[in-house]
Amino acid sequence: MKRLAVFRLLAVIIGGVLFFMIPPLVMAVVLGESAAIRGFLIPLAAGLVLVLSAVFGISKTQMGIRPRDGFLLVFLSWIIASLIGALPYWLSGLELHFSDAIFESTCGFTATGASTFTNVESLPRSILLWRSSTHWAGGMGIVLLTVALLPLLGVGGFQLVKAEMPGPEKEKMTPRVTAMAKILWSVYCVFTVILILLYKLGGMDWFDAVCNSFMIIATGGPSTKNGGLASYHSPFIEWVTTIFMLLGALNFNLYFRLVRGKFRDFVDNTEIRAFFAIFAIGTLIISLSILPKYGSFGEALRLSAFQTSSYLSSTGNSLTDYTAWPALAQGVLFCLMFIGGCTASTAGGIKVIRWTVLFKQAINELRRIIFPQGIFSIQLNKKVGRKDVVYGVAGFIFLYFFITAFATLVTASAGYDPFTSLTASLSMIGNIGSGFGLVGPAHTYNEFPVYIKLLFSLLMIVGRLELWGFFVLLTPEYWRR
Repeated sequence: MKRLAVFRLLAVIIGGVLFFMIPPLVMAVVLGESAAIRGFLIPLAAGLVLVLSAVFGISKTQMGIRPRDGFLLVFLSWIIASLIGALPYWLSGLELHFSDAIFESTCGFTATGASTFTNVESLPRSILLWRSSTHWAGGMGIVLLTVALLPLLGVGGFQLVKAEMPGPEKEKMTPRVTAMAKILWSVYCVFTVILILLYKLGGMDWFDAVCNSFMIIATGGPSTKNGGLASYHSPFIEWVTTIFMLLGALNFNLYFRLVRGKFRDFVDNTEIRAFFAIFAIGTLIISLSILPKYGSFGEALRLSAFQTSSYLSSTGNSLTDYTAWPALAQGVLFCLMFIGGCTASTAGGIKVIRWTVLFKQAINELRRIIFPQGIFSIQLNKKVGRKDVVYGVAGFIFLYFFITAFATLVTASAGYDPFTSLTASLSMIGNIGSGFGLVGPAHTYNEFPVYIKLLFSLLMIVGRLELWGFFVLLTPEYWRR
């Protein structure tokens, strides 16, 4: 029965990936991109039989999924999605090594702003649409997308959502997980439509507006232009992008509360206030640092706000070569690589709430030194936080730095300098995409050897699942129970 449930669930994941291939296939047919037609048609035809047999050929027997099953299924789903998503790149005559295709696909589904392409404007339009579609699907989570379909297969889905949703604390917004998935996707779609219209108003054509919106709302970095969003030479587009990168990095659960009229929940949220404080401080420091370079505070503010928003939201986009900025400005961006966005958002990274918890705990430890008999606790959202949250946060951050150090050493084994190795590893595990050194805004990941690209692909998935979903699978106790 468990094997049957796994087969059904993975078939649904495959079906979801194949569904997103349909619009690029139609575009390839309309534009006569024959090589791209083959790239989409072969995986669609091969996967259709498997999906249909799983959905219609097996009875809908109710089968519960334990939390431990959810971790394995979520991890497998991201692996399978990345492998299937690589096929259009590999089969469309782009002359990519399969490791490059896997890297591009994983970047998409994990909403990581990295790429191996050196000339994106030469790519078929259908491939560009596929690239942006994978970002959009992965931004909210391909597993969460399919939760609404699980009841049709006779499988409960809340365990999958708990394994997929980021952050130290999860909660049910509604009694039914399907309703939760629909609400989150509705908010996500509304933001996407608004951003498309604003980009169109700013001077983009419809194709660029759609593709860039798909990637920005998912806090993914690549654009349809070699020069990124700077190619449009539009301060309006740049400010709109800055705002929507921030919106994508906020907790989507709070949007649900805003719709319900619970404005106080948004205002009182500890993480939201810390997030905007970090953004404001980072933007101000960078603006003052680069002001002599640009001469205009307005120009410096626009560039610094964009880059701060990009790194804090783990989007990885850039308007200029920030590695030519003063050391202080680069230092701020480097620190932002360790932070990330809010929980239950499309952003990656350690997350603001975890740093907030550790900061509050550090203050309490100082107070305990001064008042040894005192009893202190952290407060989150004006409520007393559980003590086990602190332990969970500390464990997570240790694992985060451990895997970053390991990846840095492996990358350095390929001959790269320590700073490039470190920032590349941080960029992958944090789903940022860009970094410093040889992974700065003027470079791509094309030159890395095959085994490093495969390592980076795994790191992106591990980061997208916030480490626990991966490390749990490495423990012997998980497989014994």
